[in-house]
Amino acid sequence: MVDDVTLNVDTAEHSEHAMHLDPSARAARTERDGLLKALDFDNAPFTIAWELTRACAYACQHCRAEAQPRRDPQELDTQDALRLIDQLAGFGTHPILVLTGGDPLMRRDLFEIASHATERGLRVALTPTATALPTRSRMARAREAGVRRVAFSLDAYEPEVHDRFRGFPGSFARTRASMANAAAEGLPLQINTTVCAQNVDQLERMAAMLTEWGIVQWSVFFLVPTGRGRDLEMLDAAGHERVLGWLHELTRTAPYDIKATAAPQYRRIAMQSGGTMPGAGYHFGDGLARPPKGVNDGRGFMFVSHRGEVMPSGFLPLSAGSVRQEDPVTIYRRAPLFRALRDPANLKGKCGDCEFREVCGGSRARAYAVTGDVFAEDPSCPYTPTGDRREERPLTAAHREDGT
Repeated sequence: MVDDVTLNVDTAEHSEHAMHLDPSARAARTERDGLLKALDFDNAPFTIAWELTRACAYACQHCRAEAQPRRDPQELDTQDALRLIDQLAGFGTHPILVLTGGDPLMRRDLFEIASHATERGLRVALTPTATALPTRSRMARAREAGVRRVAFSLDAYEPEVHDRFRGFPGSFARTRASMANAAAEGLPLQINTTVCAQNVDQLERMAAMLTEWGIVQWSVFFLVPTGRGRDLEMLDAAGHERVLGWLHELTRTAPYDIKATAAPQYRRIAMQSGGTMPGAGYHFGDGLARPPKGVNDGRGFMFVSHRGEVMPSGFLPLSAGSVRQEDPVTIYRRAPLFRALRDPANLKGKCGDCEFREVCGGSRARAYAVTGDVFAEDPSCPYTPTGDRREERPLTAAHREDGT
């Protein structure tokens, strides 16, 4: 039976977790999430990702959106976009709104959209493509529009490996230049990395390199074989376990925060280590806090496509409705797909039998991509459940983590 560890917000242990961080990252953790009250994910998501466009100059090997060079004429237009923001504000919880793509800088109304979202109380983050577009002047406009963090993608330590992933020679150098422009405007930086068999050998060197780059968070995405990513090789279950264990150890010393994405079993690994989840329940200085509860597809997370389709995540392309016809707040709260995903009783196979199912639940996106069944067991997890859910692990503050 796994020991349960409950977090006291005033413990010295959690203060020590932040001491190894870079001053900017440590400052970002100082404002805690008051009483660490669990969010009601039946009522509102912690994070909303909005695919403003699928237009992008790159042709990344793992792109779930299968982005194209030109904008889709069926995208939500400016008035649709502003109306959607007004609707999302109706959650009443100030969720994080990630403006993504494609490349959101391909839309000329981007800063009008970001500014309106800020005015309506949404906490805005931006994930531009590292082309010639993220100039210092545009990063200044992003800051003025209320963008709180900018995330760039980097998939390898070696420039040629990254460039091959992105389908664009020189993209590694452009990423560094784009980061410099954002940093010069005082925007906190995040790096997103997609991990698969082709680049897993780059991670340790990347971790050391990112130490020098002044980022606040490294978000490590574990490949879900959807979109162009169908042609890449996922890590096997043992490989997922090994890398997640290494990332958990890295949280003890890295000067930046680390987040595992599309790998909710990271929470199980953390619990089995007997430790706590560094960053869970803290606010960053940029206001983009770590959620004090386990997030999964459709549970604390919502995705809106460029055409307005509402989905549990970008990696789980099942539409629960369209914002053109329905209020997205109603879709999130009442759509049968979202409600079913938030009920662990629907899980099958090992995930359904697992004593960690409330904490983890497995990647629903990966289960669907591999098996066609959104409730099937997650093939990336090697753990064998005890078969006794009387030992089921509750979501305590010490083990809550954003793992979508």
